[in-house]
Amino acid sequence: MSISLTTSEEHTRWRAERRDAVTARTGNLALIETRWTGSERPDLAAEQTSASVTVTALERKDLTTGDAEYGLRIWDAESPAIKAFDHIDTYEYDPGSVIEAQFTPVDSDRTVPFEHIRDNGGSRELVVPGDITFTLGGVEHRLAAFDDAGSLLLVFGDATNGTETYGAGRFLFVPRDAAEFGSAGTVILDFNRAFVPPCGFSAQYNCPMPPPQNRFTEPIRAGEKKVVFRGDFDIYAAL
Repeated sequence: MSISLTTSEEHTRWRAERRDAVTARTGNLALIETRWTGSERPDLAAEQTSASVTVTALERKDLTTGDAEYGLRIWDAESPAIKAFDHIDTYEYDPGSVIEAQFTPVDSDRTVPFEHIRDNGGSRELVVPGDITFTLGGVEHRLAAFDDAGSLLLVFGDATNGTETYGAGRFLFVPRDAAEFGSAGTVILDFNRAFVPPCGFSAQYNCPMPPPQNRFTEPIRAGEKKVVFRGDFDIYAAL
């Protein structure tokens, strides 16, 4: 099977789309607060009426009890992060960073523990529909990409993290929708589309971190590197 490569022009369009997405009204840079309210659903309608910003609902499982925990996210289209944002530093497009891999489905109830950046070492079990296997530099890899609302999301780390790229790792969507999770086949990993996770834009996100099997010892010099802000802006200063 031949690998379908994106072009440098398509990559330029993707970069522009990413900028539009992170600076949008409810884009990554606009998140100014994540407020967990406990076991009771918050009155979203009341919050939306009283607020001058955008308010959305949020739900997760409590790490200790497994019970549903509810919360709110507060978005500000004129947040300090949006005002300070300059650009996303990105590697030049590299056609050699497009890799053919194999997707092998597993039992539908299999989960993998993913540590999250704000859980103080705790982990959350995320559904992983199958294994992604390939060879890179003579080394065989078996990666776990989880089901992110019907899309495969790969959370990976590599030797560039903390120096050239965002320290906690990067994300990559794998083109394979939920209807194909039950069948084996070829998938394309285009690391030119690797991107800085939401927690690189706002400290109000609780991003999953790469599990051990998703950490490359070699550098992956493709895709986004880091978020660049003007002046001395720090996303953690507001915490």
